[in-house]
Amino acid sequence: MNTTPVSKPSSIFNAAVIVAALGYFVDIYDLLLFGIVRTDSLKDLGLVGDAIRNQGEFLISMQMGGMLFGGILWGILGDKKGRISVLFGSILIYSVANIANGMVTTVEAYAFWRLIAGIGLAGELGAGITLVTESLPKEKRGYGTMIVASIGVSGAIAAYLVYQIFQDWRLCYYAGGILGILLLFMRIRINESGIFKKVAESNEKKGDFLSLFSNKKRFLKYMQCILIGIPIWFLVGVLITFSPEFAKALNVEAAETVSAGQAIAWCYSGLVFGDIGSGLLSQWFKSRKKIVYLFLILNLAMVFLFLNSFGISVQAFYFICLAMGFSVGYWVLFITIAAEQFGTNIRATVTTTVPNFVRGLLPLIILIYTFFRDDLLNGDILKAGMIVGCLLSAIAVLALWKLKETFHIDLDYIEREH
Repeated sequence: MNTTPVSKPSSIFNAAVIVAALGYFVDIYDLLLFGIVRTDSLKDLGLVGDAIRNQGEFLISMQMGGMLFGGILWGILGDKKGRISVLFGSILIYSVANIANGMVTTVEAYAFWRLIAGIGLAGELGAGITLVTESLPKEKRGYGTMIVASIGVSGAIAAYLVYQIFQDWRLCYYAGGILGILLLFMRIRINESGIFKKVAESNEKKGDFLSLFSNKKRFLKYMQCILIGIPIWFLVGVLITFSPEFAKALNVEAAETVSAGQAIAWCYSGLVFGDIGSGLLSQWFKSRKKIVYLFLILNLAMVFLFLNSFGISVQAFYFICLAMGFSVGYWVLFITIAAEQFGTNIRATVTTTVPNFVRGLLPLIILIYTFFRDDLLNGDILKAGMIVGCLLSAIAVLALWKLKETFHIDLDYIEREH
């Protein structure tokens, strides 16, 4: 596989990086929009009281379930048909789903279209990161993925600002769909990665998802890549998404004014800087693992701070949300590590399924959290959050410890069955 050198662009601001970043921007806009409009949209559909929280958890689970399925689908297609086809196919599906979300009149219809949106959303990031890591020299690919992630996660901020402008959850969904369709029509010349083209022209087996389970060493490595990301989605999917409920439990001053939309916007503002910070530190220290360890420790510290911030002001509460977002800024490194751990013939499969399995595990994380909250701790959401946060952090640290450092490796290789 290494007989013919692959020419790679020298600039980190090449077409692949720009297209991947814009695609991820729209992806994150839609992914986080539900959390921002959750309360108002469900009230508009006739729900009240605890039903808003319970149905909100159900709808998030449907969305993440769709991402779990979509991650497998798009990952296989990315290795069989190419990274670019996934970039544009996925955005078409979630753009249509976005528009349909703005038309729903029942919770059941809402759930169905969140499922379809989840399937569409699943392909964008993995295909983009795979394309960028294969298109840049190894000493620059960390910068490329940092740009994709930092621009992409700002889509959450855009979602909040759009909601503030329109004050109508349906219009926000329509805006997301239109943004996606506009991206499809952008006349940007983008080429498939040279590394993928070499594999595509060979007789090597490509996109074999089951091969990740047929080899014990490969399977363990795959699971480790997934497990290092689970603290991120506990923080975003539980603590931030349901921040109004946590604010009331913490007796935050004027807790009734705490908005999940603002909490998400503040969190993702921090995440932008966290992605930039972790990416730069990784390049400076020439290590992925050391920086992820640092951010895992910081993440757990922020979870404890958040869940013990009794009686603070709303402004201080949002500032902690900002700091929490910064602490999960290893998201870009976590996905880059996954891309660098596997050969070209299953790289898109891995890089697409890993973040979506993490997102798709949110229903299980919520189930574990609700088990502690309702069955063991009599509804104490703060203690339940601390227990689950500690448990997931410990699992992530152990998984990372078993992975090899990948900063310096050449990605032009394939995975053999044995």
